[in-house]
Amino acid sequence: MFGIGHGLNVFVSHAAPFVAAQKSKTASNPVPPGTEYATVQQLGEQMGRLGAFTAADLVGYLQARIRTLDPALNSVIELNPKALEAARELDRERASGKVRGPLHGIPILVKDTVEVEGMQASAGAWGLVGAPVSKSAPIVQRLIEQGAVILGTTNLTEMAGFRGGPDGYSSRGGQTRNPHGADADVGGSSSGSAAAVAAGLAPLAVGTETNGSIIVPAALNGVVGLKPSVGLLNREGIMPASRRQDTPGPMTRSVLDAALMLNAMTNDPQAPAGAQAVDYTRQLVPGALLGKRIGYPTTFSDGATTLPVVNSEQFNQTLEVLRKQGAILVPINMRLADASRYDELLFGDVKEELNGYLAKREGLPVKSLKELIRFNDAREGIQADHQPVLKEIDASTLTPEQSQAAWDELLRDFRGTVDEPIKEHNLDAIVSDFDSNSYFGVAAAGYPGITVPSGATEDGLPGSAYFFGTAGSEAQLLAVAYGYEQASQAAIKPKLSAPHALANS
Repeated sequence: MFGIGHGLNVFVSHAAPFVAAQKSKTASNPVPPGTEYATVQQLGEQMGRLGAFTAADLVGYLQARIRTLDPALNSVIELNPKALEAARELDRERASGKVRGPLHGIPILVKDTVEVEGMQASAGAWGLVGAPVSKSAPIVQRLIEQGAVILGTTNLTEMAGFRGGPDGYSSRGGQTRNPHGADADVGGSSSGSAAAVAAGLAPLAVGTETNGSIIVPAALNGVVGLKPSVGLLNREGIMPASRRQDTPGPMTRSVLDAALMLNAMTNDPQAPAGAQAVDYTRQLVPGALLGKRIGYPTTFSDGATTLPVVNSEQFNQTLEVLRKQGAILVPINMRLADASRYDELLFGDVKEELNGYLAKREGLPVKSLKELIRFNDAREGIQADHQPVLKEIDASTLTPEQSQAAWDELLRDFRGTVDEPIKEHNLDAIVSDFDSNSYFGVAAAGYPGITVPSGATEDGLPGSAYFFGTAGSEAQLLAVAYGYEQASQAAIKPKLSAPHALANS
């Protein structure tokens, strides 16, 4: 299982490198403290109607905040040297009366597996550092077209977890730390995206997920993470694992911001004329939970065995919030799929797709998985356990033809575990305690899910509720998650102190 490990015992003393970072110029208007936790709408109002500061002011403010706080977090791996230039151009557009949309002038961080023109897209691996990328991934280009400013790229579990190693650690970026506590789990593989948003280093970030890589770090760092249905968003220009499992997705501090970001990422300028765009904010209204039928697992079954679910007190409080908002809560059983061949099939896909991707990337020191393994051995010395997953992937002998039927059967099984209770009980969504690990089967099915902060746990760290559903149910899930978020107001901010310090460190 990738991007979902919970061991976080290895830290490094060096800070993540800021490749080609530029010094921010003096802002023409001071950005008030606290702005780092403003929503997209609030930022747009400040830059627009109120004229309190400009996009360039905001970018400079966040760059300075990154330089002050991120040496303790290692969440940002590279700053975009063209961010201020892009922000100033958007300020000129705004001054002339042109506003591209809600994201106009909004800074965004992007996971280092996603290609951004002029930057590295290294997946945290030194073997993928070489010539800067010449063209941004389509989802990045769409965000830019909607007015977003690419602030930089974020650290991650190296090779999106497919090297093997601690969650949040990469050889290029060091160990990402959870801003809520230096010893707290950070999750993976979109560790830096989650930690940076939680720490107020950017209002929005792009994550990617094969299985758990958006949901887990978002939950552990106390932010909103939306993993869309596989296939909804374009995955071109993103380091691949499996076309059956991969998707990018928004990581934000509010459900509305996730919906705004999803709108921008799905707004395809190449869509056929007359194609109907979906507005994922439309159902985010007061009373969004009223009458919604929401299932919650009370048992999990595996063949002839049925086990009761023991929910935390925090999750019981989540259910009570939903009930008080008019949701109809339905206890359900969730069948567990047979995942015994999942890793084998996934590794076969990774070997095929990663080799194909590396072969096409220009200006890198490696062109294949074997060359990457040799590069790591030469750079770090041959060790039996320093890249165990990469070696296991390279050893896979499965061909696409051999795995197709097995994948078809496995995906039907995983999808059934979600579709069956939804159909049986006529549900709008299912909610579970994040700690129940139900996200694994949902992600494997290629289905969407969203994690929403549910307050502090007994140890003071973020808790999370996880809402999920069947294919294409993003709009419904966002509505339900929004209703819960607005009623609970449960998100917590980390207790950061500058410079170079974390709470509990």
